[in-house]
Amino acid sequence: MNELINKLREFTAERDWEQFHSPKNLSMALAVEVAEILEHFQWLTEEQSRHLDQETLIKVREEIGDVQIYLARLADQLGLSPLDAALEKLEINRQKYPPDKARGNSKKSTAFDR
Repeated sequence: MNELINKLREFTAERDWEQFHSPKNLSMALAVEVAEILEHFQWLTEEQSRHLDQETLIKVREEIGDVQIYLARLADQLGLSPLDAALEKLEINRQKYPPDKARGNSKKSTAFDR
């Protein structure tokens, strides 16, 4: 992750784009790129979404790359580690969704009997 962040800093500096990479702009760009992933799955069945043709898979891969880039830039601008944030959130979710209550269902944790 550090390698990616450093390469993104260099890429941005070479183009003088730092001025455009505010958290506001990066978060909006991130939302747009996520929507572009969604577009490839719109109207597909669950089964079709699991078996994309090669051309669509390549396009989705590129959009995932864009999402990762904007997410890494956003985290960097805010002084956050995206990996640490994900690991911390996973631990929070581990507590919110214990296996004995969450296994096999999609209920929100607030729906569990505590």
